[in-house]
Amino acid sequence: MRSSNPVFSRRGFTRGDGGYAGFGGQQQAQPGPQAGTNPYNTQSTPEQLYDLYQAPPAGPLQTGRMTIDDVVMRTGMTLGTVAVGAVVGWVALAGSLGLAIGAALVAFVLAMVQAFKREPVPALILGYAAFEGIFLGVISEAYNQQWSGAPLQAVLATMAVSGGMLVAYRTRLIRVTSRYQRIGLAIAIGFVGLLLVNLVLALFGVDLGLRSGPLGIIVGIVGVLLGAFFLSLDFKQIEDGITYGAPQREAWLAAFGLTLSLVWIYLEMLRLISILRD
Repeated sequence: MRSSNPVFSRRGFTRGDGGYAGFGGQQQAQPGPQAGTNPYNTQSTPEQLYDLYQAPPAGPLQTGRMTIDDVVMRTGMTLGTVAVGAVVGWVALAGSLGLAIGAALVAFVLAMVQAFKREPVPALILGYAAFEGIFLGVISEAYNQQWSGAPLQAVLATMAVSGGMLVAYRTRLIRVTSRYQRIGLAIAIGFVGLLLVNLVLALFGVDLGLRSGPLGIIVGIVGVLLGAFFLSLDFKQIEDGITYGAPQREAWLAAFGLTLSLVWIYLEMLRLISILRD
């Protein structure tokens, strides 16, 4: 089964039916890259192997392989762009909900274009981050007007959820298996479908109460848990990419996936906090 994350779905990040997430359906228990299991490992001719043998060893800065430092750096750049866009939206475009929706649509288009690209395009990723940041800034300012301090609470809650998920993943309290993925994806599809139905009904004046009251709280909690689920998939993909020697440029895709998940969690937290404070 291919990864649910469109960022990684065409790069060999697949899951077998019974094992942990990995490359080419192989379990992670097989520690090293092997021919046939590593998507970045290609068959070489004897002449190519001889040339590789004769070549001088590559230094740590010459390998061109993705490292955790690469992921951290690109993620910092992407989230920093989101933050700058949010400041612009909060300060310069406060109250411009029409512009916020337009920025969100542009961000969505850029994200979809990148998702279907075979290679990462930093300009697309940073462009998505900028427009998404503008949308978040305007929306956050509107929430702050109604519920003072809610955006800050949502940011802190997002940090807590992401930090907790990282600890749970690193300590193996959460193991990303194919069954874990299937269950999570099924819930995510049902969740998104329910929100779409609610949106269509709202256009005709019918309110299912998914964003208010006890039902709204339940929906908000499920939304946050789904965001945490997406983060766990991102962590696994990054771990696999480093283990199997993904090219350094793939760090942009890792940053893109993490940003998508964090934005999801923040928005769900923002809505959940507003319901709880009501």
